[in-house]
Amino acid sequence: MPKTNPLHTQFDSIEALRAALQAREVTAIDLANSALAAAQASSLNAFLHIDPELTLGQARAADAMLAAGNAPPLCGIPIAHKDVFVTQGWRTTAASKMLADYTSPYDAAVVHRLMQAGAVSIGKLNCDEFAMGSGNENSAFGPVKNPWNPNFVPGGSSGGSAAAVAAGLVAAATGTDTGGSVRQPAALCGVSGIKPTYGTVSRFGMVAFGSSLDQAGPIARHAKDLLELLDVMSGFDERDSTSLETCDGVANASGRIRADFNTALQQQTTSLPLAGLRIGVPKEFFNAGLASDVAQAIEAALQVFESLGAKRVTISLPRTELSIPAYYVIAPAEASSNLQRYDGVRYGHRAAQYGDLAEMTSRSRSEGFGPEVLRRIMVGTYVLSHGYYDAYYLQAQRVRRMIANDFQSAFAEHCDVIMGPVTPTVAKPIGVNRDNPTADWLADIYTLGISLAGLPAMSIPCGLGGTARDLPIGLQIIGNYFSEGQLLAIADRFQQTTDWHQRKPGQQ
Repeated sequence: MPKTNPLHTQFDSIEALRAALQAREVTAIDLANSALAAAQASSLNAFLHIDPELTLGQARAADAMLAAGNAPPLCGIPIAHKDVFVTQGWRTTAASKMLADYTSPYDAAVVHRLMQAGAVSIGKLNCDEFAMGSGNENSAFGPVKNPWNPNFVPGGSSGGSAAAVAAGLVAAATGTDTGGSVRQPAALCGVSGIKPTYGTVSRFGMVAFGSSLDQAGPIARHAKDLLELLDVMSGFDERDSTSLETCDGVANASGRIRADFNTALQQQTTSLPLAGLRIGVPKEFFNAGLASDVAQAIEAALQVFESLGAKRVTISLPRTELSIPAYYVIAPAEASSNLQRYDGVRYGHRAAQYGDLAEMTSRSRSEGFGPEVLRRIMVGTYVLSHGYYDAYYLQAQRVRRMIANDFQSAFAEHCDVIMGPVTPTVAKPIGVNRDNPTADWLADIYTLGISLAGLPAMSIPCGLGGTARDLPIGLQIIGNYFSEGQLLAIADRFQQTTDWHQRKPGQQ
């Protein structure tokens, strides 16, 4: 007897799921039970906390709204949240022993917005501890496995989110991107993900890593599915001091990104839909460190865009290599400040044995934090210390401004969007860099500059690589500030022309 795919995976988009729900062909309870069963049976270690009672409660509420005919846009859609968003009911651990038993009394803004839109949460997703990592190997609860090959990493820090979507456990998931942590796992797992402009999505209730860099973003299979989530997630929040009230003169509210997406679609013609679009290709992205299989996939994707009418323009982002040292000064500095609150006094792990207050704090942190978090705290504390602040932190901030200026010069003078690789290689085997913990930092070279500049960027599948040509490759599309709708429309056109986003693990 042929194997039947789980019910929630029999629809190829959120739009198709919504149509089936509204036609009462399926119920939210049916979809929730199907997703719960898949999540509980999975061996990927993508989920950290599943509570069927909480999930089915949300599903029953969704079915009631559907029956009443007043269903919001994501009503009944099964999703899951990266475990750095605080949630009522489900534990919020940030994949750390420091918060192993923490349950929040309130929901993060992103969680609340998606719940108000009717989405049904299946649970909390594994990630690198406090979102610090590029492979999802730093979780205190074990690494997430890549659905394409369980011996390989899914990328980080939102590896659980990308793996859950790629494996068909949920229709979409939330993630966070500090230096590439939505785009990189999306690329390595063969799904789509977008980091919006910094400040467009509220950080309220998101466990902080680097406050001037952290930004929430969705992961899903298609660009249109990303639009469904991001348009709901976006909006001004007075509880977040970095939240933007307006985006280039337009109110930062739900509907902005969808309106821009629709406008961009209307501008596409029939014969050459992307005629007039100038694509900047940074020469610094195609250096000796870029693997040949990744370079070939990116080149093929660029040729697809040219066939759709776009024009390729070679540009220069001369400070690309400086993004690594700048980021790994600024982000650890902010992390060392943000993580001071975990002292064993108010909340978080407290050591069982200690002599005085100083020893309690020291032991609690040593026991509660993993090695990568401790490493970044030490780096951050050092660069902020007296005598080194000017030499390291201020210099890094100056370089950050220069990197942002490089992007602005490119957009002003040469191109409308920028394209290139997300990562230098396909996914690596789990544990391959265990003896060289900072080697993963180098894999972020193509994503860090965008985060330092606060620009929107996304990853979409564009090929397969690796020894057996069975590991996904992602194309990065970078836009100017507040251009999320345009990026999603460009990605959607590519996905109408190619089928890389439809490839699934084991079906390549």
